[in-house]
Amino acid sequence: MADGYYEDGYMEEEEEWDREGLLDPAWEKQQKKTFTAWCNSHLRKAGTQIESIEEDFRNGLKLMLLLEVISGEQLPKPDRGKMRFHKIANVNKALDYIAGKGVRLVSIGAEEIVDGNVKMTLGMIWTIILRFAIQDITVEELTAKEGLLLWCQRKTAPYKNTNVQNFHLSWKDGLAFCALIHRHRPELLDYYKLTRDRPMENLNLAFDVAEQHLDIPRMLDAEDMVNSAKPDERSVMAYVSSYYHAFSGAQQAETAANRICKVLKVNQENERLMEEYERLASELLEWIARTTPWLENRTTDNTLPGTQRKLEEFRDYRRKHKPPKLQDKARLENSFNTLQTRLRLSNRPAYMPTNGKLVSDIANAWKGLERAEKGFEEWLLSELQRLERLDHLAQKFRHRCEIHEEWAVGKEDMLQSQDYLRSSLNELKAMKKKHEAFESDLAAHQDRVEQIAAIAQELNALGYHDCVTVNSRCQTICDQWDRLGTLTQQRRQGLDEAEKILEMIDRYHLDFAKRAAPFNNWLDGAKEDLLDMFIVHTTEEIQELMGAHEQFKQTLGEADKEFNSIMTLATEVHKLARDHGIQVTENPYTTVAAQDIANKWNEVKRLVPQRDRTLQDEMVKQQHNEHLRRQFASKANTIGPWIENHLDAVASIGVNMKSSLEDQLNKLRTYEKTTNSYKPNIDELEKINESVQEAMIFENKYTQYTMETLRVGWEQLLTAVARNINEVENQILTRDSKGISEDQMNEFRMSFNHFDKERSRRLTPKEFKACLVSLGYNIREDKQGETDFNRIMSIVDPNHCQYITFDAFLDFMTRETADTDTAEQVMKSFKILAADKPYITAQILRQELPPDQAEYCIQRMAPYTGRDGIPGALDYMSFSTALYGESDL
Repeated sequence: MADGYYEDGYMEEEEEWDREGLLDPAWEKQQKKTFTAWCNSHLRKAGTQIESIEEDFRNGLKLMLLLEVISGEQLPKPDRGKMRFHKIANVNKALDYIAGKGVRLVSIGAEEIVDGNVKMTLGMIWTIILRFAIQDITVEELTAKEGLLLWCQRKTAPYKNTNVQNFHLSWKDGLAFCALIHRHRPELLDYYKLTRDRPMENLNLAFDVAEQHLDIPRMLDAEDMVNSAKPDERSVMAYVSSYYHAFSGAQQAETAANRICKVLKVNQENERLMEEYERLASELLEWIARTTPWLENRTTDNTLPGTQRKLEEFRDYRRKHKPPKLQDKARLENSFNTLQTRLRLSNRPAYMPTNGKLVSDIANAWKGLERAEKGFEEWLLSELQRLERLDHLAQKFRHRCEIHEEWAVGKEDMLQSQDYLRSSLNELKAMKKKHEAFESDLAAHQDRVEQIAAIAQELNALGYHDCVTVNSRCQTICDQWDRLGTLTQQRRQGLDEAEKILEMIDRYHLDFAKRAAPFNNWLDGAKEDLLDMFIVHTTEEIQELMGAHEQFKQTLGEADKEFNSIMTLATEVHKLARDHGIQVTENPYTTVAAQDIANKWNEVKRLVPQRDRTLQDEMVKQQHNEHLRRQFASKANTIGPWIENHLDAVASIGVNMKSSLEDQLNKLRTYEKTTNSYKPNIDELEKINESVQEAMIFENKYTQYTMETLRVGWEQLLTAVARNINEVENQILTRDSKGISEDQMNEFRMSFNHFDKERSRRLTPKEFKACLVSLGYNIREDKQGETDFNRIMSIVDPNHCQYITFDAFLDFMTRETADTDTAEQVMKSFKILAADKPYITAQILRQELPPDQAEYCIQRMAPYTGRDGIPGALDYMSFSTALYGESDL
């Protein structure tokens, strides 16, 4: 009869012992108790139970009910009669249902069950337990019994004093039961306080906890387990199977919840990175849009102080405002690359920023900024030079105007006077000589007036900011000069007409007048030259001025002789008058007095050493400027090659196939530290350059480098190091996540670099196709081959940029071997949490997931619209699909 209890290979290895067990009354007692409890654990769901397993199944009604509860299926309608044949018919319906499930019932007939044969009844219940409670337990494709045993061994393996090898002696001390409970619900008991020498307490603790907290009825008796030489295996299996079913659902739900949490965390982090990218991109683009027009504006207020303020603003921009934005740009590019790598590794679609915020858009905007910046400083410095020249010309204009205006005071009144009509002959001749001297003086002033007009014209041509005042003053002087010429001609005509009557002249006065006027004019010119302002930019220019001044000083000896001769004439006049006792009148032929000549001569002699000091001070200044030029050139000629060498070194790192990615990363980190530590040299050069600009130095013949070219090279080095580090990190991340070996990675890099002839870190479609062919891809030269290649291009270049980056190339080469989550896996996990329903509720999500991830799902899941839904039902299927589709962001 025992042979009929198990079909499909159940427990065949234990058959010999089972036959012996048939004769053991303890076996029958234990099975009756265990199987009764097992049946009642299901029958109570239908609101009933059994008291005696051999009596309560005799009419077949509760037997059919038991099968309906545990299978969830409807059996044929039972016969309600109480006759024996009614009972047999009902039992047969139950047995037919069991046989319909593929179980052969050998030697078990309805008559034995109706007659209350306890061993046949127990055999039938065991067959039901095997079919509906144990058969579906499979672990690593083992048989039901082996699968259940392997599950127990794995769950109890971490616990000391447990060694589950079977379903009888391994369970006598109760520790295995307690270990199963603690493994899944550690809060229910403290396993580590239990000992093997107290089996009764261990068993009762496990049975009580299972009944109270796990809804597993007490199917075994602790005393029977302890006192039995070998506990009944079927009873223990039936009871342990209840543990499996109690915990497997929770474990399945936990596994599903963990998978969902993992996927949600990836999406949440990706969305955070997208939002961070959008924010940084918006801020950077806004700053560029705000700054570029300022750099493109090549206008000033046309004054020297205003232009100097603008230069200081540009220095603040270079020192304070641009460097952080350059770091933001590099960080933005690195964040974008990292995000795209994360999306590829998590099987998500590539991220497309909102309109106008692509990395290429930011790069183009940055190039526009640098185009606007290029030459801005040079323009400002040239504008300063122009304005300095204008300021010098304006001062020179005002100085010459003041001299001329001082000379011209009263000249019009004098020329318009008709005093010669009331003079004596001698007075008339004196007036005529005086007028001749004036004409000579007037001619001498012609150059000064022309110089004033020429300076005014140059100020207009250079766009001087106060041209209105300059033009007005120049016009006034020119108009007056024209009037003086006309009046001079009119007065001469009047004197010539009166000369026929009055012809007396004083030779001494006349000679004095003739010699004093040119000398006086020379004195005025000498004074003007000695006070003349100058602007130079080199020591050579100041040396030329000093040489001219030395030549002037050599003429002072002849001038001194001329001065003494002129003063002798004046002395002779007074001597003759004193000798002859006559009253000396003013020289009628000139307005220049001897004392005026003496005063001017003394002033010229005083101005000569003053001019010496001024020229010497300027020489010291130019020597200092020369020192600044050499200082800047010395530093720049060191920094320039250093930057160029490091740019070449950084660019060559990725080309070396003999070094691993970690070696490349370490080298790049070393270059990053070296570059950061070199920053003080750049700052020092910036300070020197600031001193150079403040000294108004515009050219430097000692170096080919300018501060602007060095800044650009420095920024390129910083960007290249940061970009290469990010690329290598992403390659390491891809390699490790995809399980690529170092040899594979080197092969991919070598192939990619071989076809990347221009070292642009990207391949054209033609180069990419050649690269694939070199790696063994068979891409035919026909329509089918073109179709295959276009399919590959849609994967590596989804945005149709017509180039393939190394990341996209590497992702394609490893895509087929990647172990990634899928929408179907996530959907299956949600289905487990939802107990196989096509919808899920907020309550279940909050119960199974961490709070933040539960709320993440609730906020994003659409309402379930199926007819079988309930209020508040959520559609987890569309949500799972959306996780692997286009992001809402």
